[in-house]
Amino acid sequence: EVQLVESGGGLVQAGGSLRLSCAASGFTFIFRDYTIGWFRQAPGKEREGVACISSSDLSTYYAASVKGRFTASKEDAKNTVYLQMSSLKPEDTAVYYCAVSDGLYSTGSYCVGAYEHDFWGQGTQVTVSS
Repeated sequence: EVQLVESGGGLVQAGGSLRLSCAASGFTFIFRDYTIGWFRQAPGKEREGVACISSSDLSTYYAASVKGRFTASKEDAKNTVYLQMSSLKPEDTAVYYCAVSDGLYSTGSYCVGAYEHDFWGQGTQVTVSS
């Protein structure tokens, strides 16, 4: 059974930083083609693809709203993907999810929902106060 567990969320003041982690079990990163991403959903808003990365490391997609402030990275040996968030703004407040799929996809297309996301985590709340 594949499980994704997000952690690292919390309450932070505007301008602060947080580092989210998404640890996968039942889904081994090494020697595997995969695409993985961070998504967020705020109350009353549609889900947004924030950052997506693939096992090929050829490119990482960032939503325009977070480019220059967020950095996605992965550690294959730990089956973990990270999202370093800096210069946080109140509008970054949302539940943050990670999702992963077997196969290599365009990271931009994966983030905007052009492909099926095979597995999802339960999410972690990020709240940015002004």
